[in-house]
Amino acid sequence: MTPPTVAPWVRTRLRAAPGAACALALLVALTSCLAAVFPRAVQDYEDAGLRHAVSAAAPQRTVLDLTTAQPAIEQEADARDEMMRTESMRSAYDKIVDSLHAPLAVDETQSSYGLRTTVQLKAADTDTWLPRPDGLGAQFTLSAQTGLARHSSVAAGRMPRAGKVTWETTEVEGAVTAATAKALHIEPGSVIHVPALMKGNVSVRITGVLKARDPKASYWAAAPVLAAPSLRQTETRPPSNFWVGGILLAPEAAPALLGTAGDPEQFWQLAPDLGSLDARTVPALKSAVAYTKDGPGLLAVREATGGDTEVATGLDEFITGYQELRARIGPVVSVAAYGTGTVACIVLLMAGGLAAERRRAEFTVLRSRGGSVRGLAGRLLAETAVVAVPAGAAGLALALVAVRHGRWQPAVLAAAAVVLLTCLALPLRAVAAHRRVHVGGARDDLAHARPSRRRTVAELTLLVLAVASIVALRRRGTSDGGDSLVALAPVLVGVVAAFVLVRVYPLPLRWLARPAGRLRGVVGYLSLARTGRATAGAGTAVLPLLALLTALTTAAFGGSVLAGIDHERDRAAVLTTGADARVESGSPLPAALVGQVRKMPGVRDVSPLTLRYDAEPKDGKRKVPLAVVDTASYARLSARTDLGKFPAGALTTDAAKAGTAASPLPVLASPSMRDVFGTGPFSLWMDGEDVVLRISEVRTTTPALSDDFLVVDRTALARRVGIGQKANEDIAYRYLPSSLLVTGGHIDGPALRKAAGSKVSVRLRATERARYVDSPLQTGAARVYSAAVVIGAGYAALTLLLALARAAPERTALLARLRTMGLTRRQARRLLILEALPQAALAAAGGALTGWAAIRLLSPGLDLTGLALATAGDGGPVAQLRTDALSLLLPALCVVLLATAVAAGQAWWAGRRGFVRELRAGEAS
Repeated sequence: MTPPTVAPWVRTRLRAAPGAACALALLVALTSCLAAVFPRAVQDYEDAGLRHAVSAAAPQRTVLDLTTAQPAIEQEADARDEMMRTESMRSAYDKIVDSLHAPLAVDETQSSYGLRTTVQLKAADTDTWLPRPDGLGAQFTLSAQTGLARHSSVAAGRMPRAGKVTWETTEVEGAVTAATAKALHIEPGSVIHVPALMKGNVSVRITGVLKARDPKASYWAAAPVLAAPSLRQTETRPPSNFWVGGILLAPEAAPALLGTAGDPEQFWQLAPDLGSLDARTVPALKSAVAYTKDGPGLLAVREATGGDTEVATGLDEFITGYQELRARIGPVVSVAAYGTGTVACIVLLMAGGLAAERRRAEFTVLRSRGGSVRGLAGRLLAETAVVAVPAGAAGLALALVAVRHGRWQPAVLAAAAVVLLTCLALPLRAVAAHRRVHVGGARDDLAHARPSRRRTVAELTLLVLAVASIVALRRRGTSDGGDSLVALAPVLVGVVAAFVLVRVYPLPLRWLARPAGRLRGVVGYLSLARTGRATAGAGTAVLPLLALLTALTTAAFGGSVLAGIDHERDRAAVLTTGADARVESGSPLPAALVGQVRKMPGVRDVSPLTLRYDAEPKDGKRKVPLAVVDTASYARLSARTDLGKFPAGALTTDAAKAGTAASPLPVLASPSMRDVFGTGPFSLWMDGEDVVLRISEVRTTTPALSDDFLVVDRTALARRVGIGQKANEDIAYRYLPSSLLVTGGHIDGPALRKAAGSKVSVRLRATERARYVDSPLQTGAARVYSAAVVIGAGYAALTLLLALARAAPERTALLARLRTMGLTRRQARRLLILEALPQAALAAAGGALTGWAAIRLLSPGLDLTGLALATAGDGGPVAQLRTDALSLLLPALCVVLLATAVAAGQAWWAGRRGFVRELRAGEAS
């Protein structure tokens, strides 16, 4: 007899519930994709930040500059010349590159080597055609280095050539860049004479004017004087100006430099390969630089060059600065990652729990008919794996395509963790609920339930961990790098708060259920009674509340982090400019400029002032920075920018003898100036007058100046030093406004610069603010953090939907029964809304309160400086977390609105459907 065919378990279950399988696959694919994207996105912005930190720095500080003094004069001339030739230096270059340790790599296209003078050579007095500002002749640096033809093009003339050149050669060919030729009036055919080593001159005939292909590249930027001349000053008083330029010789002409008085040196200029920089290998890169700069690698370099070679570079300093910035940013980003990851894990667990509760009756029947726990778990594992593994693989593939940069191993591990958690959620939940065979059980009621001892121990353990993480964060902060426990602090605070709320939750239910039972209507009592039930249909289990509270805490915390970053950037920009725009000049501004600026669109107010740095106390030991202001407009400016707000009357005075010992001028001072001069009268020597002042107000900041400052009223000071008198026109000129502090919205920067003129500095607050986010390390971290907050909010909404979905079938059956008993559609809608509101309101209020508490507890230890300010150093102010009301209230309000909308939609949908199916025997119990 042929045995009956038994359909496979997995195929049968997937065909029985295709919608649930597709929803689970979508959830796993999305979560695995996000989990795999995170480590690659972090590595992407970290690598970009490292490359930016090195490339944005001055190349002369990041290249490895290897230098060797010229051979001793006692050495044979032929041997000395041979050491300077290209073939010999190329051999040394190859050995140097081979001695470097990975991951330090060299960009050979930007690297060069050759011979250059270290002492600037003054052009001969006979070269009268060269410009001579203040009567001083031009000075030149001569360099014979490789790669000249590759990095430049000929604008006029031709490239320099060299025949058989020795150290005794007195005539060579050279070339200059277009910028040098324009400034120093050089053209092809010009001859420049520089001092020779013994006597006489070495003639350099300019054969070509070159145009640098990329002036910012390391080849040119490592020695800026070769690309463009500079006007320098002598150290004498008064200083005198003179030109310094660079002349480029053919590489084969290097021996001729030995015959000049320029004390030449051999150099190998190694530019780092930015494409090979990897944030993961930063410690190894730093060790490799130290190995070559000061370690055993230096011996290999000296052996290759055959001299006492020195290695100079600032690359290790930039690496250290990058490590410090990343150490500041990393823990802050990890806070968002742990929070969002925790909520995502809870959602996956809830999805498994939802499937287990939906099939509770099925599992109960299987266990009552002899099914083993192991067999049940194995079949559920296979059933879930068939859906989760392909979905996880699809999510991983999407993540690898979306972010192509970064290692694939962390992404695979993250996606695998998501798949593993999904596969285990349903079997473990089913095993936990059906370890013992039972047919049915009493209905659980949260209002009368007693927590188990295991739950109490787990809650106490989490409480201890939360307290430890908070204490660690407040003591050490995130600036030291932090660890996982510190990064989990906001999550642990939310988890502990969720457990506390779950324990407190039954109390108001008990208090409200009794008076509600005495009311005439049935809706209020039914909603409270159903809210207190902890069955699967009620949708008020601990896990949904835990997920909602954790998600809301993370969203509130993350929103406050982003708000704190914006606040600190705005604050730093205002401190830099003192207003929305700052017009500043070293000399008095045109008298009509103030009126022109006031009439510009977007300008609200203008505060003119004069900055003086020549006021001296009687002891004459220091100069005092003094701001002479129009008190009325300056007081309005201080209040508007929140930089040392003060009453205008504190600086004004009508005393005719103000500024004398009998009536000192009131001034606004910084705390440092108060410590120097005290609160009593003191005098400053200004413009031939002894002006007596007295500090009337002390503020830590002021718009005009930073750090040390004194602010005095212009009218009162003018009366004292006699600005209004015709005999003091020179003094009056000194007190004309030299700066304008402009406030207003949407100030037209180009129009303001045009009105001010080319010789006046114009700085906009918006431009200064943009400087604080110039690092990809910051912008990338901020994007990842913002995405984590948004994703956490999305998972919070999904958590609420899953919680409500668990109760949907039972609610529909209840409405069907109640409708047969006379319940109207309006009452049905009110019932579902009132049933959903308590938990939503509890989660919303608890999330807002927990988020506020987490911010207050953790803000002293959370350093946002690295994320907020790109140029901040260790000595600057620390940007701390600030409470953002919108981040606290908006997610909470959205939870309440979403719960209400879902409940109302369910009631509407249930009203449109018939109740025949729900009222069939055995299906509405």
